Amino acid sequence: MEIVDALQRPLRDLRISVTDRCNFRCRYCMPKEIFGPNFAFLPHEDLLTFEEIARLVRIMAAQGVRKVRLTGGEPLLRRDLETLVKYIAGIDGIEDMAMTTNASLLTPERSKALKKAGLRRVSISLDSLDNTTFMKLNDVSFPVDKVLTAVRGAQVAGLEPVKVNMVVKKGWNDHDIVPMAEYFRGSGVVLRFIEYMDVGNSNGWKLDDVVPAATIVQKVSERWPLVPAAPSQPGEVATRYTYADGQGEIGVIASVTQPFCGSCNRLRLSAQGVLYTCLFASQGTDFRRWLRSDVSDEEITQRLQNLWSHRQDRYSELRSEQTSPNDKIEMSHIGG
Repeated sequence: MEIVDALQRPLRDLRISVTDRCNFRCRYCMPKEIFGPNFAFLPHEDLLTFEEIARLVRIMAAQGVRKVRLTGGEPLLRRDLETLVKYIAGIDGIEDMAMTTNASLLTPERSKALKKAGLRRVSISLDSLDNTTFMKLNDVSFPVDKVLTAVRGAQVAGLEPVKVNMVVKKGWNDHDIVPMAEYFRGSGVVLRFIEYMDVGNSNGWKLDDVVPAATIVQKVSERWPLVPAAPSQPGEVATRYTYADGQGEIGVIASVTQPFCGSCNRLRLSAQGVLYTCLFASQGTDFRRWLRSDVSDEEITQRLQNLWSHRQDRYSELRSEQTSPNDKIEMSHIGG
């Protein structure tokens, strides 16, 4: 069964945050001025159990969800994550399962274990190849070479195509656009450039800090001609380009300058069991209380259908610096 929202968008993609904790303090997501040593993260008992997550995924798969992405925080901080991967991989209807990670804990052995459990693909965050720039951005002095080792390990394990996500912020790392493209060209890795977004309330976002996707594409294509490519699947957020010489592809995610709300088919589940119908939402719906009561699967299904059928979110199409809400949920709670 397929359910559609008020704008006739189907539910196909579920993003699951398994923890609100992260060992990086990236300036555009979890700046340490706010997420410092005294910040109150969720206690373990407030997190959905793997069994509760799997139950909700089974219900959603029956309503059209086909793709699951595990996020955080940093998902590999959640102990025994392979167990959850195995649960989800065994659910009828789930065709694809991926994970977004900063790769700090993604050893080659961990990549193999995740692949064996049923994970298909991995996206790795890397915002610069310059060690000084990257350590400044992650703000915990984590080095580039360890991330690159994780990229290679994920490829060897078969978590392909490995994608590398680079959030581009003007004046911080935009000088690394071409070097990043050069490094990953011909490697089998898909590099994706992401416009700096106004997610949450902590990153001090200003429109002037955004490097438009068109500028990014122009910089790369001036060095190596690019050819537009068709989306690989419906609702894909990245606009794809292939290198004219056949040396792979890049993607750009332009939610600021080229909103893609019209095809958005994603629902987001926070670590404590709240469902959000938009990355920029200020409020969600608590499903944990139903999962931990005697509410039946049929009743939870009805509440899911009601939530999605009334969905009208299109924040990126309506965005302005004047109308941006000041109480958006933090990205560290619901992933990217």
